[in-house]
Amino acid sequence: MAFIELQGISKTFCPASGPTRHVLENVTLSVDAGEFVSIVGFTGSGKSTLLKIASGLLSPDRGEVRVAGERLQGVRPEAAIIFQNYSLLPWFSALENVRLAVAAAFTSWPRDRQIAQAEHYLRLVGLGNALSRRPSQLSGGMRQRVAIARAFAAEPAVLFMDEPFGALDALTRASLQQELAQLCSALERPVTAIMITNNVDEALLLSDRIIPMTRGPRATLGPSIDITLPKPRTAAHILHDDGAMHLRASVIASLTGGIGAAPRPTSTRPDVPVWIPGVEVGSES
Repeated sequence: MAFIELQGISKTFCPASGPTRHVLENVTLSVDAGEFVSIVGFTGSGKSTLLKIASGLLSPDRGEVRVAGERLQGVRPEAAIIFQNYSLLPWFSALENVRLAVAAAFTSWPRDRQIAQAEHYLRLVGLGNALSRRPSQLSGGMRQRVAIARAFAAEPAVLFMDEPFGALDALTRASLQQELAQLCSALERPVTAIMITNNVDEALLLSDRIIPMTRGPRATLGPSIDITLPKPRTAAHILHDDGAMHLRASVIASLTGGIGAAPRPTSTRPDVPVWIPGVEVGSES
């Protein structure tokens, strides 16, 4: 049995004003314990909606989510979520933002142990000299480092990521991708991760499997693509390895409905979305 199972998930939004939006239709997904799965799709296809349902932040209209065989009802205590927009409390320091997550995960720990845990993970992401700074005193990349430290300091068994690097500049994005990969492999217990991204090379860098999402409305998931490249991976390896090039072409062909060889993307840099003539795999709106 898979660790995370989504069965027949459908979701429609019916706003008080405006047209009805049929977002997801009969989505099924299985993720094994310790697996890193990336879902890649076009702008507005419903990736964020699917992640919210998988994490327990949003209920589906039809279908169900099960984690470790139990039906999901709200966010599980052993799960952590990394958002694109940091979601830090502006009146607290970086250290206190992370400590609060530790306190929620380890309620029996004394405060000094919570602080030590928060400081340890902030140092792991290179923020040892910024512990007392508030979010307004940090750059965008530093804020996202705090968000990543906050997620891992809670020692989650499950990690959900919603375009975690989408708002960052190219250099910061590449650096944090490597740090995330190292943190996932460094923990004593395996982390089961689901990430949504519009960046094919980012998915190649981090994932065990990539699952393309079809275009909306009524989006669903296409066949998964196993990423058999050895770990740890680097951006240079992803750019120049023949196997990576073949996998990239397979993902792009799935996204665009291509038959046979996929069109050659106009950019293969891991820090930017992949462009195909007339098509952009853009960020989620």
